[in-house]
Amino acid sequence: MIGNVVSFKGIDNSSTGPVGGPPHADISQPATPATAPGIKGMVFVGPGSQPLMSIRAGADPDVVRLVTNPKWMADALKKRIVPVLVKNKKLVAHVTTVDDGQLVLLSDGPTDTVLRLLLNVDFAYDIFEHFLTDTYNAMVVVNADEKLAFISPVHERFFGLQPGEGIGKNVRDVIENSGLGRVLKTGVAEVGEVLSIKGNDRIVSRQPIRHDGRVVGAIGRMMFKGHQQVEDLARRLNALEQKMAIYKMESSEVARGEKYLDAIIGQSVAIQSLRQQIRKVAPLDVPVLILGESGTGKELVAGALHMLSARHGGRLVTVNTAALPAALVESELFGYEAGSFTGADKKGRPGKFELADKGTIFLDEIGDMPMEVQSKLLRVLQDQVVERIGGDKAKRVDFRLISATNRDLELFVEQDKFRLDFFYRISPVQIVLPTLEERIEDIPLLLHHFIREFAEKYGRPQPAVDDNVPAYLMGRAWPGNVRQLQHEVEHAFVFSDNACLKVADFPKEHSSKGARAPGVELGATSALKPDVNTRKGAVDQLERDLILSAMARFKGNKKKVAESLGISRSYLYKKLAE
Repeated sequence: MIGNVVSFKGIDNSSTGPVGGPPHADISQPATPATAPGIKGMVFVGPGSQPLMSIRAGADPDVVRLVTNPKWMADALKKRIVPVLVKNKKLVAHVTTVDDGQLVLLSDGPTDTVLRLLLNVDFAYDIFEHFLTDTYNAMVVVNADEKLAFISPVHERFFGLQPGEGIGKNVRDVIENSGLGRVLKTGVAEVGEVLSIKGNDRIVSRQPIRHDGRVVGAIGRMMFKGHQQVEDLARRLNALEQKMAIYKMESSEVARGEKYLDAIIGQSVAIQSLRQQIRKVAPLDVPVLILGESGTGKELVAGALHMLSARHGGRLVTVNTAALPAALVESELFGYEAGSFTGADKKGRPGKFELADKGTIFLDEIGDMPMEVQSKLLRVLQDQVVERIGGDKAKRVDFRLISATNRDLELFVEQDKFRLDFFYRISPVQIVLPTLEERIEDIPLLLHHFIREFAEKYGRPQPAVDDNVPAYLMGRAWPGNVRQLQHEVEHAFVFSDNACLKVADFPKEHSSKGARAPGVELGATSALKPDVNTRKGAVDQLERDLILSAMARFKGNKKKVAESLGISRSYLYKKLAE
């Protein structure tokens, strides 16, 4: 009835008749068949649900019993592809009508995923058909030898091929710049690439196909949409690329800002808290006042605030107001026009505020700024407008203000040495830096950091550090804070024997000023001792004794001393300096 149509290469052609009946016609010598990989057997069901022919897996009595069930056959003809689940077998059946019967072609069992699809989706065959013939997302399949095994109809029409004409050809003979060969070799998918074919840009994706962990082929899919859709997709891709570029730039900027935070060496609770404050405050375009003793790293904090802000692309202009002569403060800050005073630059000069436009101006040691300059500066901060000396035109400037001082500005305000309105203008946010004695546990980290710096600076090998050195340094007083430590490490580095840094290499603590509590030096020469025979002298002596006692009790921690005595730290520093 069906002759050689039912013969397949690689199939055991032993055949049987109906179950329990005589064999069917001998088909053991078929014509040379086409290759049908994965075919496990077949059953031909004739009128009345009779099995007229069965081969290999199709000869299994359980399979025959299933496929000759009229209800199963009716459902299978509707679905066309169905699972065959019998004892010890899990197969896929492709069912179709041939002449006056039904042909059931059995192939390898499906994976669990495919099985779920076949069991739960009545139109599974139609899904396969859609993917194979989709006119907007055409498919090409190549085997491991880069030969075309399937090419969708839309591809065939596009390349001017007759149906099936490309099968067996090398894929590059049909698609000149195909990347499927590369995917076969690398096993790496390529998704969302733009491929130019016959002057048209197409979006393609390429996926390797694996079986038992081995790449056995590859699938290429190409979007066959009109130019308008492709151009729209290209625009969206371009927009996404621009966003990604912005994200990468912002990420690198954050990383650069973090480097400035890393320059604040230390892992103590005080330093970790300081870094967290900087991260919170930096993005806010608000004036910041940095308070801290000399040598605590106010410049580093100002740099980190600037680099972590939206103004990092502008300048960070630093002005040490304490080092400026009073007569030059205005010209330095506001600038001057040509010929405005004797010795002025012939072209004039912009002031620091103009240079800081779109950036940040850092006024260091602002507590030493003269009162009259504070008044003029107050107007600039309020209006963000500057006028050069000798000029008649005001210029608007956009800057962020960061200030720093080691003075007690609140005390200065009480003493009429600092304007209250100016203080409020510069200090909406205050950051207080810890002294080195408040973060004494950071000294070993600072020590090794400075040693690395000096080794690079002087081109010398980095010396080892004697085990006694960190403990020695942590037990000392550091009135000059980190800057003093840096200078003393440099001294030790220069005078060491290059092999190992020892305690003896460090300069000795000064003791010429008489007795001192740990962490402070007091200028207590006999000539300067208060006269205890007067009321004021007795009060001064009592105050002095209380301070010395507290300094000893708190091991030189000035913050705790000031808190325990109920005085400000600036007043404590003043008494210690007397």
